[in-house]
Amino acid sequence: MNTVFTILKQVGLTDLLDILIVTYIYYKVYNVISNTRAIQLFKGLLIFFLLLRLSSAAELRMVSFVLENVLTYGLLALVILFQPELRRALEYMGRSKFFNNVFFRAKTRKYTTVTDDIVRALLDLSAQNIGALLVLEGEIGLKDVIETGTELDAEISTALIKNIFTPNTPLHDGAVVIRGERMIAAGCLLPLSNDRNVNRDLGTRHRAALGMSAVSDALILVVSEETGVISAAQNNMLSRFLDEESLIEHIKEFYQPKKDGIFQLERRGE
Repeated sequence: MNTVFTILKQVGLTDLLDILIVTYIYYKVYNVISNTRAIQLFKGLLIFFLLLRLSSAAELRMVSFVLENVLTYGLLALVILFQPELRRALEYMGRSKFFNNVFFRAKTRKYTTVTDDIVRALLDLSAQNIGALLVLEGEIGLKDVIETGTELDAEISTALIKNIFTPNTPLHDGAVVIRGERMIAAGCLLPLSNDRNVNRDLGTRHRAALGMSAVSDALILVVSEETGVISAAQNNMLSRFLDEESLIEHIKEFYQPKKDGIFQLERRGE
């Protein structure tokens, strides 16, 4: 017990700060890779480093030599295999609230009729079992996606959204990209999700929504052509069977994150 107190007395403010920073980094890394295939890799690496330390402490030189070589060449292979997860992690760091607030403070934006127009259009399309795919751009630019479609640069309106996704029209198969209060492009192609855990009953639109949400911070809204079910994809997660209230809530939380005053969204009449 005296040894423990002696060690605690030797811990200074710098040591405590060092521990807190490392703990915070581990916590953030875990949050980023949770619900992805990388979480199993993370657990495996912890076990691997533990074995490496134990073999070194036990002076198992051959085991340590093998593990060190595996680590040297294995890290390069992991970078290649888990490139999507690493990209997502770096993008998450780039759009963190600290950097946005300190260095890239955005102007406050008020969305009055935008939410109502989007929600009304999706509800009408859902009632008619007409498929739709809307991408609400976040802080990560979607220029590469926009360039795959047809430029619009039009004001958001219920009528225009419904007209674009009307069957047999030129742009109804692709996605509409929305930036702020403008519809930037239509007929855009999105990356499909390669996650094998995705329900096989989901069609191409849902896989495209999940694929887009895995490589960006966008909110993707989907209307199923087969069932009329409305879904929302964000951060590689899919929420299905949305009604009017939950759909509004998803959009509101997207433009007005909790405890963040950068964005402000208002519904018509509020």
